Amino acid sequence: MNKVGIFLQLPKYNFLTGIKKLILTVHKFNLTETVKILTINPNAKALIFDLDGTLADTMPVHFLAYKHILVKYGIDFTPELFAKLAGIPAVGTIEKLNEWFGTKMNAEEVGHFKEREYEKIMYKMKPVVPVVELAKMYHKKMPMAVGTGGYKRLAWKTMNILELDKYFDILVSTEDVERPKPFPDTFLKCAELLGVEPAVCEVFEDAQLGIQAAGAAGMMSKLVTDYYDVTIGQEI
Repeated sequence: MNKVGIFLQLPKYNFLTGIKKLILTVHKFNLTETVKILTINPNAKALIFDLDGTLADTMPVHFLAYKHILVKYGIDFTPELFAKLAGIPAVGTIEKLNEWFGTKMNAEEVGHFKEREYEKIMYKMKPVVPVVELAKMYHKKMPMAVGTGGYKRLAWKTMNILELDKYFDILVSTEDVERPKPFPDTFLKCAELLGVEPAVCEVFEDAQLGIQAAGAAGMMSKLVTDYYDVTIGQEI
């Protein structure tokens, strides 16, 4: 019998089953290659988390709030524009927009108006799962704090909505420091309240301004946007 005849006599079920197993193995291998696991630096002895865009996927909600109010001032607020302002508090954002667009918005007034608009729709937010799971893993095992560029009342409301308040006792907001990110004040205040040296703190951030702030504070840092899909501009 020739080689072709031998091949044709092989059971079809076994052949197809083998092919299916091969495809599943390749698929599994590809998934393993693309999944990134969020971990801490082995030298870290305390963890500091940004809130918006890091623990809480609030960026799509903030974007929508800005978009709703800025249209009244003739500004088409795009995801690209929002990305340039990542990490800047609301009042600072309005000041930047005045510079870029030549508008004369009252930064304090419009900034607080935006926060009220945000509060109306903040129920749409979701947790950033890989970061929240990391925080849960090290709860009571390592000192942890939240350092945010947002306002304290809304920050704690975010924590309550996502049930993160049970994992954190310390939250430093923009109202607690003289200089917001990219200055180091927010994270240095966190370290002070945690009772640890800045050098042993690892900061988790979604914005380059926050990474800069961590560097200025002499801390380790990690950009969390490598570990989840950012959905700015999409319908929520």
